[in-house]
Amino acid sequence: MAWTFAVAPGLPGRQGPGTMAISDNIRGAGLMTAAMVTFAVNDACMKAVTRDFPVFEAIVLRGCLTLVALGLLGLATGGLRMPQGRDRLWIALRTVGEVGSTFTFLVALKHMQIANLSAIMQCLPLAVTLAAALIFGEKVGWRRATAILIGFVGVMLIVRPGTEGFDRWSVLGLASVAFVVLRDLATRRISSGIPSATVAFLASSSVAVSAAAVLPFTEVVAPSAGQMLIIAAAAALLIAGYLTVVMAMRVGDIAIVAPLRYTSLVASIVLGWVVFHQFPDGLTLIGSAIVVATGVYTFQRERRLSRLAAEAGETA
Repeated sequence: MAWTFAVAPGLPGRQGPGTMAISDNIRGAGLMTAAMVTFAVNDACMKAVTRDFPVFEAIVLRGCLTLVALGLLGLATGGLRMPQGRDRLWIALRTVGEVGSTFTFLVALKHMQIANLSAIMQCLPLAVTLAAALIFGEKVGWRRATAILIGFVGVMLIVRPGTEGFDRWSVLGLASVAFVVLRDLATRRISSGIPSATVAFLASSSVAVSAAAVLPFTEVVAPSAGQMLIIAAAAALLIAGYLTVVMAMRVGDIAIVAPLRYTSLVASIVLGWVVFHQFPDGLTLIGSAIVVATGVYTFQRERRLSRLAAEAGETA
């Protein structure tokens, strides 16, 4: 499951000649694509290992490995320090979202086609925009509101409530979206003084501890060498994806780089087909295309409005 982090975008237009901007944009696009493929392969690893291995035990093992890596990274960069004041509340809410989204996503992933679940998760930008408008009163014009409505029609084509293909695992996928929305909205409220390494470390430790608390009520088995290798690969991919997506957002124009997050869906479709011999049906592909198109439109619209607001502030 892909993590989202707010980082300062690059400003290639101010870096010199157009060739430099183009080079940075190509590099940023390549990094973002690599990050999304990395996250998709991580999901495929977790789906493969949980076919015959307990989900929550896999979460604990992956979480412990990830926690060690993030702890060492944070100590090396001096980026670990405990939040204070109101940041504690937002970190707590973000933790609830992180734990809930991880649990629901991976349980759903065990039982669903990887491409179908990935397609459901692509509605996140639309859901976050809608939730920010409803909860924080952020302004959403009629164009973006229409795009959000159309995007959720695409989601309905993917999950198809009331049909045979709609089951509790589809509901878990939608619940995962809701938890990620909570996580991302809480992240917006965390002060910029809290390092990303601290946020990631606290999230990873909370997921691992929460999964460990569930273990006494679930099946626990001794992992084989092959299973541990896959879980270790998933942990490494998770860290690599995080680092790569941060680098991607710091290089090149965000308007070009960020929409490439949707390449995770393409990667998931390919992995589902090649590794698990599963391919989404026509309605799922149509719904996915609608979700991606409306998500890209919404993102570009938000960027345009932000740019216009900044220009108006400069001329005021």
